[in-house]
Amino acid sequence: MMNKVKVVICGKDYVMQTAEAPNYVYGLARTLENRITDSMDRLGVSQYTAAIMVALSAMDDLSKANERLDQISDETKEYVDDAGRARIERDAALKEIEALRSKIAQLENTLKLKKLKDQL
Repeated sequence: MMNKVKVVICGKDYVMQTAEAPNYVYGLARTLENRITDSMDRLGVSQYTAAIMVALSAMDDLSKANERLDQISDETKEYVDDAGRARIERDAALKEIEALRSKIAQLENTLKLKKLKDQL
């Protein structure tokens, strides 16, 4: 469902169609306006320049977040691959343990038979 949301940023009205909740969009608009106003006050630049600087900063944040997300995704894939290899190694070890138990039982039976023969 698309919502039609009207926000005011730096005194100008903007109407947007969005799937996001209106309160979420209002919060974004408020944050954007605060960042633009802060840049204007702090740097003594025009509203347009402040908006461009805020946009570049947001793009930088997004780019770095995406890089970190990719890194986390790669690390997660490595962990999953490691877990898969460990599972395969565990399964092989369990099979080897079972084979060795069977061999031990067979050798114990052979030893018992030998002892019985020696007693006769």
